[in-house]
Amino acid sequence: MLPGPPSPGLTPTARALRTLDLLWERPGLGAGELAGRLGVTERAVRRYVGMLREAGVPVESVPGPGGGYRLGRGARLPPVRFTQEEALGLVMAVLGGRPELVGTALGKVVRALPAEVGRQAALLGAYAAAVPDPYVTRPDPVLTAELAGAVAARRRVALGYRDDAEAEVDPWALVVRQGRWYLLCHSHRAAAVRTYRVDRIRAVRGLDRRFTPPPDLDPVAALEEHLGLGWEFGTRVVFHAPLADVAPWLRPHMGRLEALDDASCVLVGSTRNPAMYAGEWLARVPFGFRVEGGEELRAEVAALAERFARAVEVA
Repeated sequence: MLPGPPSPGLTPTARALRTLDLLWERPGLGAGELAGRLGVTERAVRRYVGMLREAGVPVESVPGPGGGYRLGRGARLPPVRFTQEEALGLVMAVLGGRPELVGTALGKVVRALPAEVGRQAALLGAYAAAVPDPYVTRPDPVLTAELAGAVAARRRVALGYRDDAEAEVDPWALVVRQGRWYLLCHSHRAAAVRTYRVDRIRAVRGLDRRFTPPPDLDPVAALEEHLGLGWEFGTRVVFHAPLADVAPWLRPHMGRLEALDDASCVLVGSTRNPAMYAGEWLARVPFGFRVEGGEELRAEVAALAERFARAVEVA
């Protein structure tokens, strides 16, 4: 049997656990059937079965034309029951770096694993530490799930955002960026694309209206581009190098980059923090540039240049 499309981003361990799920649901699956469901070769299936056996999972091979793999005695796992907040928090933790939301849910997962795998997982949880991410936000899991449902159903919603009046929006996508959750949408009040921080949304009310998102929508690219527009301080920077050379050094949310000619290009955008724009973003670009627009940005670049010049003065 030819393997189906591979599951993107899955590690061998994840595929081994998926193999365990398939054998639990349908005992007797052969290597060919498992390969087709996992999108791998039969050789890879045998490797995953070996990984499960090494972890203490009794996987038996049944010979013959109708044979396959099945779980042996002692493979029964205790049921795992999550509360709504635990289950949603688990998904959010994986996508957005939220370990504090998964405490009780993670404990249930560990207890449901085979003994040796569970022991390793428990040790990892007990002896691994993470540096808190200063950018991580804490959106409400249930409210976030309501937004996800509206995105999936293509249903318009009314948002209560901070202290503003309700705004009707077409929710196109949820995007996790650097630990922060954003809703990318079309705002009917503004008649334009808008992004909302999900942790600042205080209420979601579903409306009886449907919408069709843009057919070529790339949520991540659209969010990055939108984050570079509409801020307080405008920016215009000309680089003395071809666009193809400059582009890899810029972040999409810095603005829109366009070629001026074969040897130069211009970046037009906006920022709420000119000091960061100058010191963290522009300073890393290894090409000459000139700030043509944005007095605030011009002042920050001048201050940065003066500080660096003083740093190399001979006493």
